[in-house]
Amino acid sequence: MVSSEAAPLAKTGGLADVVGSLPAALRACGDEVAVVIPRYGSVDLKSARRVYDSLPVFLGPTRYVTSIYQAPAEFPCFLVDCPPLYGRKGFYGESGVDYPDNHIRFAVFARAALGVARFLFRAQVLHCHDWQTGLVPAYLQTTFSSDPTFLGVQTLFTIHNLGYQGLFPRTVLPEVALDPAVYKPDGMEFFGHLSYIKGGIAFATALNTVSPTYAREIQTPEYGFGMDGALRARAADLTGILNGADYGVWSPEADALLPAHYSAADLAGKRVVKQHLVAEFGLPEEAMDRPLIGIVSRFTRQKGTDILAEVAGQMVAEGIYLVALGTGDPEYEEFFRGMAAEHPGQIAVRVGFDNRLAHLIEGGADMFLMPSRYEPCGLNQIYSLRYGTVPVVRATGGLDDTIEEGTGFKFREYSGAALLGAVREAARAFGNQDLWREMMVRGMQKDFSWKASAAAYSALYRRLLGGL
Repeated sequence: MVSSEAAPLAKTGGLADVVGSLPAALRACGDEVAVVIPRYGSVDLKSARRVYDSLPVFLGPTRYVTSIYQAPAEFPCFLVDCPPLYGRKGFYGESGVDYPDNHIRFAVFARAALGVARFLFRAQVLHCHDWQTGLVPAYLQTTFSSDPTFLGVQTLFTIHNLGYQGLFPRTVLPEVALDPAVYKPDGMEFFGHLSYIKGGIAFATALNTVSPTYAREIQTPEYGFGMDGALRARAADLTGILNGADYGVWSPEADALLPAHYSAADLAGKRVVKQHLVAEFGLPEEAMDRPLIGIVSRFTRQKGTDILAEVAGQMVAEGIYLVALGTGDPEYEEFFRGMAAEHPGQIAVRVGFDNRLAHLIEGGADMFLMPSRYEPCGLNQIYSLRYGTVPVVRATGGLDDTIEEGTGFKFREYSGAALLGAVREAARAFGNQDLWREMMVRGMQKDFSWKASAAAYSALYRRLLGGL
């Protein structure tokens, strides 16, 4: 697996959770899996061992020296170390601005990952994740097409979020040593730019997304971000496999980050967790007996911040409380700060990433809100089900696939009015505590573990090796 992130070493979102959890589940299916990620400045090498001293990467006349470390994990986890490229404060940029040399950073990473596959872990399938790895299939189909090392090697390209496309000026082609032949509409050209995600879409053996509904949605103009035509052209090679949850980390029975534990059979501890959550955010005692909505999210346009801002005042007027944790685009961070400033004592916000607080919100909130404009899979609604925190979601992508009547509340139209209608419906249901507990328990009994998803990936790998 080639990825820009893998939990717990490097994480900004759900991609890291998937790449951190899926390999162990695949091993239970009988597959041997290794992971390759960059060694960012925040990744400590103290417990890692250096397994390859010097792996030079040549992009045209320019030489980049990388070395490979292996981090302790249940499976081989290789780190591509090149301090001038990856030893920085951020993964992709800082202060909301992408690094200007990201095209180089992830080209070198792709070539180094192929070096790992050549020298350290001979793989039959290279499973590449998102735009940062799109050059792996592109290089294999061009530069390395006659290399005997990779004879018969298949590639799977997983699209976690089509909204992030790795777009660069076409002038970078020689800088990243790409064959100019890739720059065409059915290759990596995208409206006058070079698109790394199209490298995966055009050149991988097979494609998949992280939910069945999202696989269908991205083939439409509404959700395709201009790539829908390219994806429809490969519809026969495109599948959707729902992400799984790591219940070893996300489970109220044993969550080390919760102040109390609880289960579907004994929900008493959930009120204790809510008390801690209310105190943590400085909410009044009255919040204990009113609906408390939790949000843990990137603060971006994708996540529905704009329609939430439209109706936050009406939610507060109806006695609903809200706590939010996240970071993202400055304008949307300001949206949340503004809502909290306008409604002190009912809306409370923390801007930043705090894993302990994320678990406290999942465990202590009554409802979890995900009003996404689009959502490839989403993991928080799956975690919320297990924690008895009833999801209120927009019916899109994986949210539509995982939440059903009886375990949560859905709305379809992307509008503040539709969001408010679903929240009101949930608040009314909360008023009947017997029925509410039944809904909580139904959700807690749902199983979205990696077992079924890993089996689907394992079967897909085998189909690839059998020539589909």
